[in-house]
Amino acid sequence: MKRLVVVLAVLLLVVSAFSFRVGLSLSTLNNPFFVTLRDGALAAAKELGITLLVVDAQDKPAKQLNDIEDLIQKKVDLIIINPTDSAAIVPAIEAANKAKIPVITVDRAAAGGQVVVHIASDNVAGGAMAARFIAEQLKGKGKVVMLVGIPGTSAARDRGLGFKTELKKYPGIQLVAEQVANFNRAEGMRVMENILQAYPDIDAVFAQNDEMALGAIEAIRAAKKLGKIMVVGFDAIPDALEAVKKGEMAATVAQQPYLMGQLAVQKAYEYLKQKTIFIPVELELVTKGK
Repeated sequence: MKRLVVVLAVLLLVVSAFSFRVGLSLSTLNNPFFVTLRDGALAAAKELGITLLVVDAQDKPAKQLNDIEDLIQKKVDLIIINPTDSAAIVPAIEAANKAKIPVITVDRAAAGGQVVVHIASDNVAGGAMAARFIAEQLKGKGKVVMLVGIPGTSAARDRGLGFKTELKKYPGIQLVAEQVANFNRAEGMRVMENILQAYPDIDAVFAQNDEMALGAIEAIRAAKKLGKIMVVGFDAIPDALEAVKKGEMAATVAQQPYLMGQLAVQKAYEYLKQKTIFIPVELELVTKGK
């Protein structure tokens, strides 16, 4: 019996020795979207037997750099990064590259460094989707403003690009202002208050995330214009879905943060096990009549 216990103990040590340790550096956990992303990553890590070390940059590029340096010192097997800033994150990725620790980016891309795979929604397409919806609801005429996220992020850049490019197809719609609110609800409200002072006759708002959209709604409510100004957000977080249900928000572009987190960890495991990333492409059966 004692021999069996010893053998089992040795086996457990061997298994633990081969389990992977992965770092997950998130831009912020003060946003429900990234909390959901973390939860998806944790669920996948538990299923795969991965030890996941989660760190919160609190939207501070300097803290994120320090967090990643700490993960490098801990000799994790791979680091998943959701950048606070696409350019500012480059030195951290290069430091991981130098330490021969592979990097995966999620939701927001990096402007440099070697990354084995990037996992994200098509933010350009999402921005275009919002523009089309607004244009259709306004019947091709009206004044629109855009609340911009953190300017250094790929998400803000791509959503803005998609929105403005699509809006050009509707000459009767004028983008009268675009103001930075840093993906933050309180800033979204404050910026929207200022916009309403400068442009009291706007018809619609596109906020590059739901947190800013919800802040904008509060400013619109205070100005007694709720129901008169259309608000479209991005992410489909629970508070935004409730606002859509109540009719306070016209729409939100849905992402799948839980799935993003899951995929990031799954692809990390795949790369660590096989040194390759498998990306399936849908198959099509071709027959004589097709």
